[in-house]
Amino acid sequence: MATQKMLKFVHTPREMPEKRTAVERSEDFHEIYREFAAAKAAEQAGRCSQCGVPYCQSHCPLHNNIPDWLRLTAEGRLEEAYHLSQSTNTFTEICGRICPQDRLCEGNCVIEQSGHGTVTIGAIEKYLTDTAWERGWVRAIAPRQERSESVGIIGAGPGGLAAADALRRQGFQVTVYDRHDRAGGLMTYGIPGFKLEKDVVLRRNRQLEEGGVEFVLNCNVGEDISFDAIRGKHDAVLIATGVYKTRDLDIDNAEAGGVVRAIDYLTASNKVDFGDEVPDFEDGELNARGKNVVVIGGGDTAMDCVRTAIRQGAQSVKCLYRRDRANMPGSQREVQNAEEEGVEFVWLSAPGAFSGHVTGEAATAQERDVDGIGRIGAVRVQKMRLGAPDVSGRQSPELIEGADYDEPAQLVIKALGFEAEDLPKLWNTDGLEVTRWGTVKADFQTHRTSIPGVYAVGDIVRGASLVVWAIRDGREAAESIASFLTGDARVAAE
Repeated sequence: MATQKMLKFVHTPREMPEKRTAVERSEDFHEIYREFAAAKAAEQAGRCSQCGVPYCQSHCPLHNNIPDWLRLTAEGRLEEAYHLSQSTNTFTEICGRICPQDRLCEGNCVIEQSGHGTVTIGAIEKYLTDTAWERGWVRAIAPRQERSESVGIIGAGPGGLAAADALRRQGFQVTVYDRHDRAGGLMTYGIPGFKLEKDVVLRRNRQLEEGGVEFVLNCNVGEDISFDAIRGKHDAVLIATGVYKTRDLDIDNAEAGGVVRAIDYLTASNKVDFGDEVPDFEDGELNARGKNVVVIGGGDTAMDCVRTAIRQGAQSVKCLYRRDRANMPGSQREVQNAEEEGVEFVWLSAPGAFSGHVTGEAATAQERDVDGIGRIGAVRVQKMRLGAPDVSGRQSPELIEGADYDEPAQLVIKALGFEAEDLPKLWNTDGLEVTRWGTVKADFQTHRTSIPGVYAVGDIVRGASLVVWAIRDGREAAESIASFLTGDARVAAE
């Protein structure tokens, strides 16, 4: 009689891969979780209940065949499990590391709802693909037939790279343009190494390059090459720029020295991790060492900033968020990791103003940086309470009068989210329709924009969102572009 490999959740408890101690991991930028051993991955995969309506799959933006590849993993059929997972997800090892599974697949696992603890889906997904790379199961990009049609992709983030992979495998000629010196977008320069080690991203970049994708890096569209020139060189264009414009604060002294954008801070840290020279890090502007650090915001970017500051040797790290813990948009798993590493969360708090080292008449004589901007010395913290719900249903924060206090800070990091840049203006192009938020208007199924032959995906359409949504958009857009270029869509339209 065959041994039952699944439904072991009743007597097998949930386990994550071993997590390095907070003291150990706070000293470096390596990933905090160790790898699953084969036996442990099979054991944890065997906890899946193989339910008839897999909510894990329906709540995954890519609708990954999670129950099926969990069963294959439990049965020891790892190569089959990997290929099944890869069939719906271009970058499985990346999603396994950085997806907020607690809000998606794992958070909707049936056995989690029944009180047995979710299956560790993300850790198993990561294990499968890392094993596939080690054992040579990852298939190179090798089109059966080359095609003459060419596609230009603006942006080398997850959406652009997912589309590049899908299009190149179908034989299309693909060129990717990006403003940075390395491909990967925020996967390379926004997400810290302790969540996503950079070799993982660079390995995928090499696979694309070896498969025939051309990268044009250090290229700012609108400056180094015009949008019209890119359209003229290619049969179709995909806009996948992401959103890089930082939301700002409307408070006193908002531009004080020592107040920096999260994207600048994280990019500098990642560049240093690559071994690059970063003058703003070397002179201390983007370096938290020895400083009292305050991070403003409650999303995943804020979590990346506070945990990076800990690793840089900050004297103290505090995170101000205007709502409470239950209403925080960031991953609760990340909040827990940050607290273990020494971050203090100051709930129901918002910045009211930034002040310098000294006050009164002496403030005019304080030391100033090379730009003539006074250096920050403290954050005026305003205490809040939750009031009536707003239009989204969330309780709105309300100011508590007279409860302000000063929090010492020599570095303040604004992690308030991102907005779309004004692409029509930056690119000097007419006809590209945008929403009132500045995001590009595109059909959510075909991803076509208002310009024929031009498509758009990811955050530049959705607003700041998750890597997994960008991957989905990129894969869908690749199919639409392929249909457009091969005439399928034109025939259907006629």
